[in-house]
Amino acid sequence: MAKKLAKSPAAKDEDKEGLFASCSFTDLGLHPTLCAHLQDKMGFQAPTRIQAQAIPVALSGQHMLVKAATGTGKTLAYLAPIVHLLQMREPRVERTHGTFALVLVPTRELCLQVYGIAQQMVHRFHWIVPGYIMGGENRAKEKARLRKGISILIATPGRLLDHLQHTSSFVYSNLRWIVFDEADSILELGFGKALEDILEHLGSRNDASNQNKSKMGPMKRQNLLLSATLNEKVNCLAKISLKNPVMIGLEEQNKPSDSSSAHGRNHTSLLSDDDEEILEKHNVIVEQAVDDFKLPAQLVQRYVKVSCGSRLAILLTILKSLFERQLSQKVVVFLSTCDSVDFHHTVLSQLEWSPGLQLDMDKKQKFISCKVFRLHGNMDQDDRKKSFLGFSSEKSAILVSTDVAARGLDFPKVKCIIQYDSPGEASEYVHRVGRTARIGEKGEALLFLQPIETDYLRDLELHGASLTEYPLQKVLDSFPVNGQRLHKRKQISLDMHPWIMSLQRALESFVASEDAMKKLARDAFCSWVRAYTAHRGELKKIFMVKKLHLGHVARSFGLKEQPSLVGRSHQVQLKKRKKEQKRERPAKRRKIPAKR
Repeated sequence: MAKKLAKSPAAKDEDKEGLFASCSFTDLGLHPTLCAHLQDKMGFQAPTRIQAQAIPVALSGQHMLVKAATGTGKTLAYLAPIVHLLQMREPRVERTHGTFALVLVPTRELCLQVYGIAQQMVHRFHWIVPGYIMGGENRAKEKARLRKGISILIATPGRLLDHLQHTSSFVYSNLRWIVFDEADSILELGFGKALEDILEHLGSRNDASNQNKSKMGPMKRQNLLLSATLNEKVNCLAKISLKNPVMIGLEEQNKPSDSSSAHGRNHTSLLSDDDEEILEKHNVIVEQAVDDFKLPAQLVQRYVKVSCGSRLAILLTILKSLFERQLSQKVVVFLSTCDSVDFHHTVLSQLEWSPGLQLDMDKKQKFISCKVFRLHGNMDQDDRKKSFLGFSSEKSAILVSTDVAARGLDFPKVKCIIQYDSPGEASEYVHRVGRTARIGEKGEALLFLQPIETDYLRDLELHGASLTEYPLQKVLDSFPVNGQRLHKRKQISLDMHPWIMSLQRALESFVASEDAMKKLARDAFCSWVRAYTAHRGELKKIFMVKKLHLGHVARSFGLKEQPSLVGRSHQVQLKKRKKEQKRERPAKRRKIPAKR
């Protein structure tokens, strides 16, 4: 589960697109024992450029804001300095001293991932104890662990605030570090108020009345904020949590990348002590960086234009093609809703298919032979943990997930990201594709679009993401129909392709075979339509519900007919709106000016 931030020496920098610095971990000032452990046991041979810039700053005790693309090693950039300083502390850190470092993360899965890395990192410093608290876990057991003492605590915001307010045995008087990992995601999930309350409770809010600061020890506090993208919400969090921070990753495109910059001298920009100047510079930097989404050069980005009714058949076809081309690989498929994840997980796991004649029912086999996992926010915590750990450990597997897997998670060896449902905001597209092509490795990203949605490509281009078209016709022609491979036929529409028609019939038969499967399909259909209507702002002009053919949408869930309940309820709502509008118009006409 550890995040393999480097697999090759710094001598391979040129092959890795300049991702790695030309220095070693020892050059950055880390303890030799820690450096040896990073190299020998964890496989991190050389620091990335972001790590080389951030680690010296973190060691200096200054507040820091880091903007870096996904997969550049942000986790190690803050954990390594924290472990280094804790192992040097005199007197030696003990559990009774309570929490020294607090790491806030957006999701439970990222909480487990960071905890796993921290566990490995302190292996030679057994007196430093990492731990985690998060929603879905047993609160009483967490309270017992906090009572014993946790040196490095990884937490989700809601559960942390709960313990700060109600767990009197939680000792944090020695707290020295507060880290906001994936800060943009934390805020997008609606934890902004919780973060403000946490900072206020801990006495670390810049504009606070300092009532809680007297409760804290004399130890100097250091706050670190890390984010893959910057926006106004992140800017506001930086204002209230950081004091005169060092900025990393915001101006590096204008800086030289020599070895001296690896020590944080040329790649960082220290702001003025004057608060007003800090706020002004924050605003300028954020405005310049909001739309600057950097994607790895080795990431192959493509889109496939598919009519709504054939989406599911084409998704299955592409997945089958990927695993026939390379059996040992991992693929993540992003969907918009939890119900949709459950439906597609069942289809991918259980759909059977006869590779020969369709009448040959005895020779049916699974259409997708690899393991299929699912992940979404409505799953039980135990199931979420099993899926996360299971997919991470498999060599060949598919993960069907909502955006809960889009931020910070580092699944090893993910070769392809399929965005079956549009991500909406361009920043979310960047985070989704960031699950592959990490630390210089190659990766592919495929975006599904309907013909009415192709204007979305222009929106992505404005943010620096340029996509080419996927060779779908070539892939379809490579599959035999009824045991025979067809050649040199006339160009036909994808919907009428023999392979797609045959697979669509199999899907509809599979969905109709059981009532439970029908219910899964209907629920997925309803939630998908609701999610489609939820696009915001300018995206509503691209993803227009009025242009959808709901019958074709139903086909994409293996349903032969559009679920009548959805159609009726939609029609009832339209009729109600029309009646209300008719009532309002005469009422406005009947309005008589008040008598003088």
